[in-house]
Amino acid sequence: MNSSTIVRVCANVIVAEDDEKQAELVRRYLEHEGHAVTVVGDGLAALAEVRHREPDLLVLDVMMPRADGLDVVRVLRAEHRELPVLMLTARSTEDDLLLGLDLGADDYMTKPYSPRELMARVRTLLRRTRRVAAGIDPAADEVLRVGALVVDPVRHEVSVEGRFVECTPGEFRILAAMAAEPERVFTRQRLLEELHGFDRYISLRTVDVHIMNLRKKIEPAPRRPARLLTVFGVGYKLTDPARNASRAS
Repeated sequence: MNSSTIVRVCANVIVAEDDEKQAELVRRYLEHEGHAVTVVGDGLAALAEVRHREPDLLVLDVMMPRADGLDVVRVLRAEHRELPVLMLTARSTEDDLLLGLDLGADDYMTKPYSPRELMARVRTLLRRTRRVAAGIDPAADEVLRVGALVVDPVRHEVSVEGRFVECTPGEFRILAAMAAEPERVFTRQRLLEELHGFDRYISLRTVDVHIMNLRKKIEPAPRRPARLLTVFGVGYKLTDPARNASRAS
């Protein structure tokens, strides 16, 4: 198999959604991120799959046949299963939201939602779970650090060497995606999807322009980048120049 076609499985995810079109959309986005996905269409099937597969994440619709999402969460928590649960629902009242969270859901999104925002929530939940597994306090600072570069997704702030960097929304989305996985090589198509999703037909040149502008802001010498590197024939990656220098020495 050509190395460029290898899919890295990040997590095992169950999607419980009775709307087939919605389930397919969520599945497609999750698989594109490298996750292994199982789709079920009702609450009892969701419980059976969780018990059988012990997944890393459950994406759970509230309004489903046989058993609704609230009942599913209630049963899972009664069984002391601690897998993260992201609930999806058309309900948007405060009481509904609080009930889902009180029962043990980890996050909650109301329909209609942005698939890109959904993927961001998934990444956050999985990162938090891995921090717990590694013995790290999940309430600890979750800003993204790549050497002297700091990206704060909550405050939407970027700094480098202690200096605040003002980024456009597009620049920030690219930088945050790369800072979440330093050293990973991102294709231009993948970065374009961070900007516009799958359904926008915009030139890949857009990514190159954002990268050029980011280098002007975070690199000491933009024409000789040390952080935001080009991987010729593939794409771009974000790295820590100090760490690379210590390895070289």
